Amino acid sequence: MTQPDNTAKQKTPPPRKLMLVRFGKMGTLGWCEHNETNIPRTRPHVVIKTSRGLELGQLVGVGNYRSGQFKSTPEQVEEYFGPTETGQPVIAETGTFVRFATPEDLREQQHLEISAVQEAKTCEKLAAELNLPMKIIEAEHLFGGERVVIYFTSEGRVDFRELVKRMAREYQTRIELRQIGSRDEAKLVGDYETCGQECCCKRFLKILAPVNMRMAKLQKATLDPSKISGHCGRLKCCLRYEDATYLELRERLPKKGETVTTAQGVGRVVDVQILTQLVVVQFENGDRQAWPVDEINALNKLAPAEEVQKEVVSQPQPEISEKEITAVDEVTTEIEDLSRQMRSEEHRPRGGQQRPPRESQPQSRPQQQGQQDRSGKSDRPGGGKNRNKKFKKRSQNNNGNNNPGNRNNGGPRPNQNQNQRPNRPPQPEGGNS
Repeated sequence: MTQPDNTAKQKTPPPRKLMLVRFGKMGTLGWCEHNETNIPRTRPHVVIKTSRGLELGQLVGVGNYRSGQFKSTPEQVEEYFGPTETGQPVIAETGTFVRFATPEDLREQQHLEISAVQEAKTCEKLAAELNLPMKIIEAEHLFGGERVVIYFTSEGRVDFRELVKRMAREYQTRIELRQIGSRDEAKLVGDYETCGQECCCKRFLKILAPVNMRMAKLQKATLDPSKISGHCGRLKCCLRYEDATYLELRERLPKKGETVTTAQGVGRVVDVQILTQLVVVQFENGDRQAWPVDEINALNKLAPAEEVQKEVVSQPQPEISEKEITAVDEVTTEIEDLSRQMRSEEHRPRGGQQRPPRESQPQSRPQQQGQQDRSGKSDRPGGGKNRNKKFKKRSQNNNGNNNPGNRNNGGPRPNQNQNQRPNRPPQPEGGNS
C-alpha cells in the first residue's frame, strides 16, 4: 500500500489587489495596494499614503472592479493610454491605501484649499520683497500637513533659498517650490476652451505631448495663432487627436502635379481633399473635375522597390569567359591610346613647327605716340634728335651771364626750352612744348 503524502502543498500567494487613484493638483496617477473585498461606487474619494505624505485622492474607473480587484492589468492600462513620445511613464508613482474618505475628510480638504490660497499670496509678497523674478501660480497644501507645494513660473533659474526659509518660519512646515512651464500652468488654472469643454490638459490628459504646425496645416485648420492656441499660448492639444487618421488618409491620395487617368481622359492633379477622399483633376482643355480616389489611376507611379529587386534577382546572370575578358581589355587599351594621341595633336601647331615657349618670347611694350626710345628717336614727325639740336643752338646764341637758364645761376637746363614769349601762357609741368 502506498503511504499518503504528508508534505504540505505549496500555496501560491494571492495576487495583489490594486486600485488606480488620481491625486494632487497636477492629477498624478498611481497604483495603491489594498485589502478591501468590495469597492463601493458611491465613495470615490480615498485617503492614500504616497512619497509626499498623506493625500486625498479619487478613484479612477469605479465600475472596473470585481471583488476588490481592478479588472485591467497595469500593462493593459499603459497600453490604453498609449506610448508617450517623451518616454515618461503614464503611471509613475505608487502608494498605499489607508481608508475611504469620510465627510469630515472632505471638509478638512476644503479648509486646506482655502488656506492654500492665502499661502500663495504670502509667497508672492515675500518674493516681491526679495526682488525674485518669479510668478506664483498656485499653492497646494497636502492633506496630512506634511508640506506645502508652491508652483511658480520663471524665464530662468531662481535662487529661492531665502524665500523658503521665510515661508518655513511663517507656517512651521516643510515648503517645496516647483518651477513649471506654460502648459503646466494652463493645467492648473485653465478654464473652458472655445469648444465649450474644460481644458483637456486639466480634465483627462496625463502626458502633454508636443504639437507642431504641420498638424494644423494637414488638417487645413486656420493658421491664425489666436484661433489655434490654447490658454498656454501654444498650439491646442486637440490637434493631435486626428493626426494619425489624417496621415493614413493622405497616403491613399496622389500628390499634386501627378498625372492620372480618369474615365474622361488624362489629367493632372491640382488639389486633394483628405476627408472626402476626392481628387481635383485638370484636363488639357483647362476643365477641372473632382473624382473619387478609387476611380483614378496614376500613370507616373513607379513600381515598388521590392518587386523590382525580385525581378532583378530572378533573372539569370550570363557567364563571362576569359577570352571575352581579354578582348575587352585590348579594346580598352586601344581607346586609351587613341585618346592620348588626340590630346597631343590638339597642342601641336598647324604648320608643323613647334611653338616657342611663352617664357622665351620677348616681352615688349608698345610705344606710345610721342615717346622716345633709348637712341633718341621719336615716332613723331620731325624726330626728337633735331629738336634737341635746335634747343642747343638757341642756348649758344644767348649770353651766358644774362641767360637765366644757365646752370650756374640756378635756372632750368638749356634743353628744357624755356619760352620767353610774353603773349603765350605758361604750360604746366610735364607737358609737351
